[in-house]
Amino acid sequence: MHLSVMAMPDPNDPRGLSAVTEPIVDADRAGFHRAWLPQLPPLAGMAPWDALTALTVAARDAGRIRFGTGVVVAYTQHPLALARQALTTNAATGGRLTLGIGVSHPFMVEALGYSYEKPVAFLREYLEVLLPALAGEPVDHHGRHITAVGQVTLAGAPAPRLVTAALGPRMLDLAGELTDGTITSWAGPNALEKHIIPGITRAAARSGRPAPQVIAGLPVVVTTDPDHAREQLATRFEMASQTPAYGAVLAKEGASTVGDVCVVGDETHVERQLRRLSEIGVTEFVASPHGDAAQAARTIEFLSSLRL
Repeated sequence: MHLSVMAMPDPNDPRGLSAVTEPIVDADRAGFHRAWLPQLPPLAGMAPWDALTALTVAARDAGRIRFGTGVVVAYTQHPLALARQALTTNAATGGRLTLGIGVSHPFMVEALGYSYEKPVAFLREYLEVLLPALAGEPVDHHGRHITAVGQVTLAGAPAPRLVTAALGPRMLDLAGELTDGTITSWAGPNALEKHIIPGITRAAARSGRPAPQVIAGLPVVVTTDPDHAREQLATRFEMASQTPAYGAVLAKEGASTVGDVCVVGDETHVERQLRRLSEIGVTEFVASPHGDAAQAARTIEFLSSLRL
């Protein structure tokens, strides 16, 4: 199992773009497999950096590490435009990009004025345009949700790997059928082992695709006070447990709050939790280091030393 990190930049950091790129360069030097950046929708109170542009800039000083978007919200960008941007970033990074996309949640999408009706059907149409566009093929699509006519032709721009944020059965079927795998949030080991990994693996096999990537992302805190750390995480991410998708995956885990599924404890306990994820078939773990400055530094230092 590969170990990667999720950078969580503060858009209000006075250092500007360097506050986004410096943690990625640090992750490269520390030997992590991949650096991921989220792409939150531009809602009230949010002013997120563009993830693909930031990764392109970071690649100038991070020459080894791979990159990923975790995730671009499909509703916010036409698939032909996203194909062009992703191909540009993948060319600039020397083919090191994995493009993660998803449909987010109703309150985020509807706040932008879009309908969240039938998100699985929407994402299927989106992928039916995006995949051939990434391959440089002409597109002539007139569907219920998306109209797209055109072709993205960029010489020397290879298509990136593509994964989707999938937790429920229908979204996992779609991810296994059409993409390289899934990237999950708030899914613990029971949900991954009993539902997510079997579901996407069956879908990939039915479609004649290779074994899918299963990329699991969770907060990590290396600490001697795990109860306090879990309480803080539960409070900070309380809204996540209230969304239908995350609430359902927490229920599969038997967890009451998101703090219950985070990877928390001293070095021995954190390593044990990560090894369990590796044993059940997670192919890549994306750590979001949390806690105070000392805890976050301790977490990053320990994770960079692990070989799973």
